Amino acid sequence: MITLGSKRSRPLRPRWPISLFDYTMSNALGLGRAAFKEGLLSHRSGLRPCDIDGVDFITAIGRVDGIEQHPLPDAFKAYEGRNNRLAHLALMQDGFMPRVDELRRSLGAHRMGVLLGTSTSGILETEQAYTRRDPVSGALPADFRYRETQNTFATAHFIREILQLRGPALTVSTACSSSAKIFANAARWLEADLCDAVIVGGVDSLCLTTLFGFHSLELLSKNPSKPCAIDRDGISIGEAAGFAILTHHHREDGSLAVLGAGESSDAHHMSSPHPEGLGAAIAMRACLNAAQIDSNDVDFILLHGTATRTNDIAEDRGILKVLGEAKNAASIKGHIGHTLGAAGIMNALSACLALEGQFTPGTLHTQTVDPLIRSHVALEPSIHAPTSIILSNAFGFGGSNACLLLGRDQHGR
Repeated sequence: MITLGSKRSRPLRPRWPISLFDYTMSNALGLGRAAFKEGLLSHRSGLRPCDIDGVDFITAIGRVDGIEQHPLPDAFKAYEGRNNRLAHLALMQDGFMPRVDELRRSLGAHRMGVLLGTSTSGILETEQAYTRRDPVSGALPADFRYRETQNTFATAHFIREILQLRGPALTVSTACSSSAKIFANAARWLEADLCDAVIVGGVDSLCLTTLFGFHSLELLSKNPSKPCAIDRDGISIGEAAGFAILTHHHREDGSLAVLGAGESSDAHHMSSPHPEGLGAAIAMRACLNAAQIDSNDVDFILLHGTATRTNDIAEDRGILKVLGEAKNAASIKGHIGHTLGAAGIMNALSACLALEGQFTPGTLHTQTVDPLIRSHVALEPSIHAPTSIILSNAFGFGGSNACLLLGRDQHGR
């Protein structure tokens, strides 16, 4: 149990809802909110045949165009690397950086925190440095900067510096739940009065480690992934970056909000979920309880939906335990791939787009849903869908599970 000092004697429990002040993202469908929304509504895929140097097998990837042509500003050359470039590219979309500047001037740099979720950070830079090591001593090249590129905290530190923030900063790395768990962490920071606003983000970029790693586990599909399909045969890895501003400072009645969050760790297996969705169910139930929302009030579910044989079934069984049968649901991983450490925030921000645009996405590449799956998996996007509350799932290796509820803040402050 966490308690604070003399100012508080009660346990630290986040207050929900939390206002989602602004957001942006970039992924294989394009840069910024408009590109992502257009891709979801037009049921377009950003997946393509893998063209990463050094990959000698066939698979599909969700690659973000423009990273190679986007060097970092001169003052941040020490941070040069694919992951940091992707983060910066995303931050530059949708007027997000000017909005952060505006808040920094209002709240103060020390009252704004940074929470980042990532899986592999900038490990690509280490992979490339390893190929250039000294042939005699084996030493890595002198220009390799581990602290600013591959260190798990590297991108969070880069974001903190380029946004000129001085509040707390932290990286969460719990595989594919990383950038969903940061929303719960942000809520605790706000409740503890560590800051008045938190920049939450998720960034993961393509690298050989994840491509060869998932290939060795026989989890990669040769074709674009087909979540929940009867003939699904594995994931397609993608890269993405997304950011949002969370605050307890209410803007106006009905603004976007995180209504609640739930977390669990079932520790069933290092790379497989509990077959009955035990951990997933615990996280979803905790999320509903935190938000004080009945399962019947959930209009739509954004599935973790990886397109592996075991994961999709386990998630569906967890949903069945908590929400019942025939809940409307979809997975966006046929559009952008499985973005690993960024998957949680991609789902969450998809929910934001859907709530604002009153639509729900479909499940791309899937033609026939596995009959063992009892959720109602939407194959096509639905326009003008009356949607108020969306549940968003993210489940990681080792049984690390996180669930978010997105909706409108109807309470006012």
